[in-house]
Amino acid sequence: MSDSDAPSRAQASFREARRPTARQRALLTQLETLFLAEGFAQFTLDDLAARLRCSKSTLYTLAPSKEQLAVKVVAHFFKGAAERIEERISGIDDARKLIGEYLAGVSAHLDRASPAFMTDIGNFGPARDTYQLNSRAAARRIRTFIDKGVADGVFRDVHARLVAEMAGLIIEGIQTGVLGERTAVSDAKAFTALGELLLGGLVKES
Repeated sequence: MSDSDAPSRAQASFREARRPTARQRALLTQLETLFLAEGFAQFTLDDLAARLRCSKSTLYTLAPSKEQLAVKVVAHFFKGAAERIEERISGIDDARKLIGEYLAGVSAHLDRASPAFMTDIGNFGPARDTYQLNSRAAARRIRTFIDKGVADGVFRDVHARLVAEMAGLIIEGIQTGVLGERTAVSDAKAFTALGELLLGGLVKES
């Protein structure tokens, strides 16, 4: 083995070591289910160990503190949701259907989250940042769908860029909780309404 091979081999070993075990993946799934239903702010590590019937040392293999564990679970939820939404739209070529299915997928996954979970995310900066990153990614995806619709001739090209930017602002308003406060609707319902708004304003009249 040459000297140049050593760093890449070491990096591969490190990635392998960091890869979660089957037990850790199962715990993350259990924690996600628990947090989605009840939130996470009120739990201590002792509470979580009791609810999951495991030791605190087992939880420490996932994260070194309860706060970091909460962030890890929140990231796990949004990462899984993003992957399943992309699977949902895989193979769809029509931009109208892409927007409809994409935002329906976002709504469906957020509908799994209890008000307590969403409140805890809003009140905890690192978790809120994770939600914000995913919201920005969603806004970028919507912009690509709008661009595709214009290029394919199914969306009106008048002010399409403006509509895309407005969609980004609406998504930001959903994520920050501003729209929820003002309209008393959940994030899931807000994303459904966004889909209806976009398609109603962009689709060409037949």
